[in-house]
Amino acid sequence: MQDQTSARTPRNLDQAVVRFAGDSGDGMQLTGTEFTREAALHGNDLATFPDFPAEIRAPAGTTAGVSGYQIQFAAHEVFSAGDQPDTLVAMNPAALKVHLADLKKGGLLVVNEASFTPGDLTRAGWKSNPLTDGTVEGYRVIQVDFDKLVTLACEGMGLPAKDVQRTKNFFALGFVFWLYSRDTAREESSIRERFAKRPDLAEANRRAFKAGYYYGETTEAADAPYQIAPARLQPGTYRNVMGSTALALGLIAAARQSGLRLFFGSYPITPASDVLHELAKHRQFGVTTFQAEDEIAAVTAAIGASFGGALGATASSGPGVALKTEAIGLALMIELPLVIVVAQRGGPSTGLPTKTEQSDLFQAVYGRNGESPVPVLATRSPADCFDACIEASRIAIEYRTPVILLSDGAIGTGSEPWKLPDLEALPRIDAKLRTDPEGFQPYDRDPETLARPWAVPGTKGLEHRVGGLEKDATTGNVSYDAQNHERMVRTRAEKVQRVARTYPPTEVAGDPDGDVLVISWGGTYGSVTQALIDARAAGMRVGHVHLRYIHPLPLDLLTVAARYRNVLVPELNLGQLRLHLRGQLGMETVGLNKVQGKPFHVAEVRSAIEKLAPRAKEIA
Repeated sequence: MQDQTSARTPRNLDQAVVRFAGDSGDGMQLTGTEFTREAALHGNDLATFPDFPAEIRAPAGTTAGVSGYQIQFAAHEVFSAGDQPDTLVAMNPAALKVHLADLKKGGLLVVNEASFTPGDLTRAGWKSNPLTDGTVEGYRVIQVDFDKLVTLACEGMGLPAKDVQRTKNFFALGFVFWLYSRDTAREESSIRERFAKRPDLAEANRRAFKAGYYYGETTEAADAPYQIAPARLQPGTYRNVMGSTALALGLIAAARQSGLRLFFGSYPITPASDVLHELAKHRQFGVTTFQAEDEIAAVTAAIGASFGGALGATASSGPGVALKTEAIGLALMIELPLVIVVAQRGGPSTGLPTKTEQSDLFQAVYGRNGESPVPVLATRSPADCFDACIEASRIAIEYRTPVILLSDGAIGTGSEPWKLPDLEALPRIDAKLRTDPEGFQPYDRDPETLARPWAVPGTKGLEHRVGGLEKDATTGNVSYDAQNHERMVRTRAEKVQRVARTYPPTEVAGDPDGDVLVISWGGTYGSVTQALIDARAAGMRVGHVHLRYIHPLPLDLLTVAARYRNVLVPELNLGQLRLHLRGQLGMETVGLNKVQGKPFHVAEVRSAIEKLAPRAKEIA
């Protein structure tokens, strides 16, 4: 319960979008995370979009150093972090410069007026003060002297001024807690727990948080507070989960369901590093983590673990996967399970390391030397990472093949409520480790999957050789025979194609036939789903297929697409899935492409649908 009742009755809202923005040292990611935590505990459905600079120490007060965190929370199901914020908290002029254009007209703008000094304005690129020159007209503006009020809140504590000023993010958090009628008691407990080793800092941040909350109660500058009821979600136990955390938990669950130990070899790279960080916490589940000296060592160690009878896995981003490529080909050649998580980011080269993109599809499907097909899957949201990891692991284990699972920066760092699964209901994965030496041949194949035997070294009578040179189709001995090489190439390709036999029927959301079918993949799921809902509400006949399986493609996809007049493919790249669909299925599509390091707005997808639907009706 709130410890003090507001004099004003909260206004009921169905949903809201809030964005916190400030310097990279202002604690915006922590502020957003804490507000997200409270929204989840309150029972709202939500989706988040953390947005932070690549520079570790960008010049303070400049636009290059601005960090932001956006959350959409609602009393109904949420699919994206929202297009435009209803409320923007700008900690300095640079944050205002970067984010003001996104704020809805008439939206609430909360600014720390103490930071709008001539020097700060110049560093941010303002030629005049936007708070006084008419720039913020059309918004509801609340100017607050954060610096002064946190100083008053911490008066008498004896803390250095620098430490006091670091509490400003909690002042902002407190104000937004009041704005949306959030529970302060839970947050005060969280603050004490977070700063347990420094009780003085815990008390300072708690005081700043309460000062922000009480400021909201006493000010009359906003038509607030607001109130958003809990969402009606499916019954169950929920937790808020980041995509990277769900990826790690999915790998652990897959190892459990297959009866194997999990070995995870990795080299730190943004935004994939969080998978390693999370797995390192879970040794009690038989997890071995290895931070290697480079990307090549990481993936080859994982291959060695699979050779030894474990589930080998690794994770990286595009540049790191480029280094792992030859080793992935080795795992393909020796036909052992290997799960490779690819957290996509803006490229090429170092590119935009903290921004999201979908530009590694070609790398995943086609980016190896020789005829080297591997199954490629993609996850669609933070919570979905858990199930996608289990499915990728199943395919890797049952088909004895490397499997690439595509995630991206927005999925990995974003979060949403996740209904905890019933562990006993998770699918079992049969590793079928070979133990019987009777009639053993290293490259005998399962008649259904074409998988070769998985024989763990040290098992008597199952001695065999592995390596990157071509193998004899039965004995596994090195072979340079031309006919044998073609036979092996075709067999490995057919093995991957057979994976598609295990896919469930392709699900179509929305209309089963009509004007437009939207085919999407990866992190575009949320924006496309909401755009579909909006388009159908406007009377358009639209369907949506979101692909989990990128290669091989679903066997029934072409049949499904034939029921629509147009096929739209939104991607955060220049059209990689479009070319893949054309090359594999001969499917002609219309692309919607964006390469800005940002997710699609719902409005962008909806506009593309609207352009195709009327044209289709005219043709009909």
